[in-house]
Amino acid sequence: MKRVILLSAFLLSQFGTSQLLKTNGQKIVNDKGENIQLRGLCLGGWMLQEGYMLKTADFAGPQYKIKEKIAELIGEDGMNEFYKAYLKNGITKQDIDFLKKAGFNSIRLPMHYNLYTLPIEKEPKKGQNTWLEEGFKMTDDILKWCADNKMYLILDLHAAPGGQGNDVNISDNDKTKKSLWESEENQKKTIALWKKLAERYKDEPWIGGYDLINEPNINFTGKNPNGTDEMSNAPLWKLQKEITEAIRTIDKKHIIIIEGNGWGNNYNGLTPLWDNNMVFSFHKYWNYNNDETLKFALDLREKHNIPIWLGETGENSNVWFTELIQLLDRHNIGYAFWPMKKIDNIAGITNVKITPEYQKLLDYWKNGGEKPSKEFAKKALMQIADNYKFSNTEIKNDIIDAMFRQTKDGSTKPFKNLQAPGKILATDYDLGRMGSAYLDKDFINLWVSDAAKRSEWNSGNQLRNDGVDIYKSKDNQYYVGKTESGEWIQYTINSKADKAYTFDINYASNNDAKIRIEDASGKQLATVSLSSTGGNETWKTASTKGINLKKGENKIRIYFENDGVNLNYFEVK
Repeated sequence: MKRVILLSAFLLSQFGTSQLLKTNGQKIVNDKGENIQLRGLCLGGWMLQEGYMLKTADFAGPQYKIKEKIAELIGEDGMNEFYKAYLKNGITKQDIDFLKKAGFNSIRLPMHYNLYTLPIEKEPKKGQNTWLEEGFKMTDDILKWCADNKMYLILDLHAAPGGQGNDVNISDNDKTKKSLWESEENQKKTIALWKKLAERYKDEPWIGGYDLINEPNINFTGKNPNGTDEMSNAPLWKLQKEITEAIRTIDKKHIIIIEGNGWGNNYNGLTPLWDNNMVFSFHKYWNYNNDETLKFALDLREKHNIPIWLGETGENSNVWFTELIQLLDRHNIGYAFWPMKKIDNIAGITNVKITPEYQKLLDYWKNGGEKPSKEFAKKALMQIADNYKFSNTEIKNDIIDAMFRQTKDGSTKPFKNLQAPGKILATDYDLGRMGSAYLDKDFINLWVSDAAKRSEWNSGNQLRNDGVDIYKSKDNQYYVGKTESGEWIQYTINSKADKAYTFDINYASNNDAKIRIEDASGKQLATVSLSSTGGNETWKTASTKGINLKKGENKIRIYFENDGVNLNYFEVK
């Protein structure tokens, strides 16, 4: 009896300090009634893989096809060994500690149902639910790490039994089998899974909410295969209502999050709301950051007097990230950026480094040719699994700066500690907003709003996520390229003395060109003529003398007066 009393006291104390979330009109609040704006990150690519995250999209988009490709090379046992290491390394306490330190207050966990229960086709007895401990244990671990950091964990059913849409990569949808919408068994399994999750987490204060079905995209009656023209969405609302009712038999406390059709944004035909602790989720990619793009979501919030949450966004430039967060802050809308880890990428919080051996597997899968040996393939895949460990990833400080500091602060900061005298890499320009740290003419991808504005922003797709175009040379050096007349980049240089320096500028250009060197106030320090080097990666050095730097911090800008100058580094001496 004493143990029961102590446990009850512990649970009460947890809830007393926990800040359990609920809705209050159009706001999400904690148990003290304080407004909580969720600033979150999605752990995309961990429990559920999409081909583009592993660079397999050209030949294997959904996870089941990726698994087939891996098993073809290293067998079923080898594939299972790879996934065991991949899941173990993919997210650890170190990752969550890092996200808290970066400034996030919440995590959205995209779950694959097959880590929690068997597919209906594999159930020993039809209509039965076999529960798998693996998924629940992974969720328990994440929740503990979140609770340790006072971060909210939002459970997101990203791949529902059978698959919830025609965009097959999103939900690992195997079109040869019955989908969620074609199978009553799959729907019952989905409801049962949510009920099981509610039983397990009903008393957990750091569970932020239950995101019932990620990005449904299905044509029930319309012509668009992804459900963007659906007018009633009746099966979608019916199933989400049934899931809610099942959860509420167990858990009366936690927020229910629903998503519309058409990748989460089509709320047509919404029936009268069936719960008084509910949030609408919407998703936003590749469009303008203005009130017009939020209007449908703001109208939903106003009409139904419940909160809205941007449950998924990302895959764009730092400029877009900063603009978006500023827009969401003005409207008190929380968010979750996608994703945390991808192979060989610049737009995520961390980068998983690709290896030459893994590239060889990708080349074989895509183009055929000589099949890699089982030993080679297994070693290559296990190395990639090892690269997913947080300690082996590359942290993208420029993205963190864009998401947090730059949303409030327009000043620039040094990217690295640059010293004069010394060698300064062109890629080590300052951290800061476009127009403060650099100026580039392609800096954002807006193709959903305007098909003509499909831009890679950083066309070289290397190192940093700004508009500055960074390339890797054939000898594995990084340089700034695709420069255009009028663009500029700024560097913060610490000089050891008041001194007139010589700048040796290492560059390549197919044409004769000029660059201009100024300080941040606009005072011209030098104009440098650059003769053609005869190639994009044929490097020469041009020198200019008499550039005065004061002792301490100096902000120097390099302006490009012509197109096509590639800048490798400059030496200050």
